[in-house]
Amino acid sequence: MTLDQIRIFLCVADLCHVTRAAERLNLTQSAVSASIAALERQYDVTLFDRVGRGIRLSETGALLATAARRLAGEAEATRALLQDLSRTPRGRLRIWASQTVASYWLTPHMMRMHAAFPRVELTLHPGNSAEVAQAVVDGEADLGLVEGVAPGGALTVREVGHDELLLILPRCHPLARKPRLGAEEYRAMQWLLREPGSGTRTVFEDHLAAMGLATGDLDAALQLPTNEAILDGVRASGCVSMLSWRSVRQARHRGLAMRRITWAPRPRRAFLALTHAGRAQTRALTQFLGLLDAQ
Repeated sequence: MTLDQIRIFLCVADLCHVTRAAERLNLTQSAVSASIAALERQYDVTLFDRVGRGIRLSETGALLATAARRLAGEAEATRALLQDLSRTPRGRLRIWASQTVASYWLTPHMMRMHAAFPRVELTLHPGNSAEVAQAVVDGEADLGLVEGVAPGGALTVREVGHDELLLILPRCHPLARKPRLGAEEYRAMQWLLREPGSGTRTVFEDHLAAMGLATGDLDAALQLPTNEAILDGVRASGCVSMLSWRSVRQARHRGLAMRRITWAPRPRRAFLALTHAGRAQTRALTQFLGLLDAQ
């Protein structure tokens, strides 16, 4: 088994499509098919089940995918270490970031890094906070950036920024101008929520707990996976939500009202940088973390 075979297998496993995997890897379809077939033949296993005109991971394939991701992560770390032996930061820095961080905070810092170290290839993959933390653990990300509560486990955590949630509601909402809101008003409003696992959802749940509430006490109309979807939903209905001020600072012109929380502890949160405690940091990663610390 070679690292190229692992790379091809993981790409097919991610896409569940040989042709698309070949396009992503810049290989021919026959080369990708031959690589998978060679693995199956060498170890006498079936890695993919054929379902109609498509494929999906077999039980054996799913087990291999878990181990292969760890192996690919270690191989990438080894490659990065070899590149890091030179004095000038170079190579690739794989960043995963939660939606709020990626969309409203991170880009200027990545541009500064590119200007200072143009030989470093920066890649960005968005996800929710739980997905980002797992990517760092699995070796798919060199650096994770999330908001909210620090995850535990094999991760090293440092604060690199901060944020605050605001109550978002239509300007015409009957509670838009009420000075103070309590648990009774929260129960009376219809809510749009971010999905479990997102940093926004976690901080919102902490805010509810400070008011003696839980999400189960609310009239939740929908759970939506993006800030933009929630803003559109609030604009199109009488629902309310809580989102990062960074994601809604332009919403004032779209028929929405933004209210800072003054009737309970403010739902503040830190932006956190996550790295793997058991892996050596490359020069590129060290330089980028220093740039974030110096903001």
